[in-house]
Amino acid sequence: MTGAARRRAFVTSVGDLLASWNLPHATGRVYGLLLVTEEPASLDAIAAELELSKGAVSTAVRQLDSWGLARVIPQPGSRRLLIEATAGIESLLEASHARARTLIAALRDGEDLVGPGPAQDRLHSVIDLFAGYVAVGDQLLSAGRRQRPEPGAREDQP
Repeated sequence: MTGAARRRAFVTSVGDLLASWNLPHATGRVYGLLLVTEEPASLDAIAAELELSKGAVSTAVRQLDSWGLARVIPQPGSRRLLIEATAGIESLLEASHARARTLIAALRDGEDLVGPGPAQDRLHSVIDLFAGYVAVGDQLLSAGRRQRPEPGAREDQP
């Protein structure tokens, strides 16, 4: 498989993965492309490479930015924007945790609406599920940060 074909396959697989998380396939493809692009890219360049409309790319970039997966870089004196991928799946997990925490808070606001019984049990079960998801994810993120070397540190240094 050629380098270009491998790149297209990677971009498509990232699109498929993020689509399975209920993000549009185009958003996942844009993210996949940004991950393997050395320099920040313009909306036009992304649209051309992925054969998407500029509007679709713009929407995808807004979604990626809201999830913390991309950064928009304004160009002084120009309306042109450049886009680059950010930290990666860690940002996606952190954004997912923030949304889960918001859901947990909203669910806890409803605890006083139910008395002892099936509804209360169901509500607590959902709260516990999301709280467990956040707790395990936080442990994974923490472990990943401990294993990652400091920026600029050489691997042969203690």
